[in-house]
Amino acid sequence: MQTLQVERSDGIVTITLDRPEKRNAVSSQMWAELQEVATELATSDDRCVVLTGAGGAFCSGADLWEADAPRVHQLAAMRRVNRVIQALHDLPQPTIAKVTGVAAGVGVGLALGCDLVVATPEARFSLIFAKRGLSLDGATSWLLPRLVGLHRAKELALFGDVLSAADVDALGLLNRIVPADEIDAFVADWAGRLAAGPPIALAMTKRMLNRSFEQPFEQALDDEARSQTINFGTQDTIEAITAFAEKRDPGFTGR
Repeated sequence: MQTLQVERSDGIVTITLDRPEKRNAVSSQMWAELQEVATELATSDDRCVVLTGAGGAFCSGADLWEADAPRVHQLAAMRRVNRVIQALHDLPQPTIAKVTGVAAGVGVGLALGCDLVVATPEARFSLIFAKRGLSLDGATSWLLPRLVGLHRAKELALFGDVLSAADVDALGLLNRIVPADEIDAFVADWAGRLAAGPPIALAMTKRMLNRSFEQPFEQALDDEARSQTINFGTQDTIEAITAFAEKRDPGFTGR
């Protein structure tokens, strides 16, 4: 990998956007590498994914001034972006965005596209698209109305203002604000807890929640029944019940 650091430890995969000289702006190469990693993760036995950025920033957006970018039609370029966003959204593993510094443009989409978002007080967020003569991308047009409501979403998108972590937290977009000297340990703890969880059950729970706004009530009940039927056929559910009876922590294997 030329633009990413990918580290694995105890079922946790940490993906670090690694272009600190550009505040981790996403280049063509980075999109290709993100696609490669996400495709591999979709069928891996990894239990949790952490997405973060190097050098004190999360992601300043797409690199609009990339000097050696391949010459492709803009629609083709956006389809490549969309494949990455879709792949990250579809990952069966729980995902955590660890945001330090700036998250702007599609960087906001990458952060909010994760299942959980943890930021430092110094983090800054901006849907800067309008200030660049652009409209929303990175699935932010889908995510924001669901997360903050339509009128708040329009305010964030049409003005493109820079918001503090406290501002974004007040909108309900963050799970936690954690001091910079504590965020690594905090995210490691959350990732460890998720990695120790039942992967089949967590994957189905994540999928049902992601689809909840599109599903009628009856379909949600059917999906819950189907998921529970699958769970009761796994070794993990037997292990959880046995561990409860034996007053110990369960050891989930994803089987």
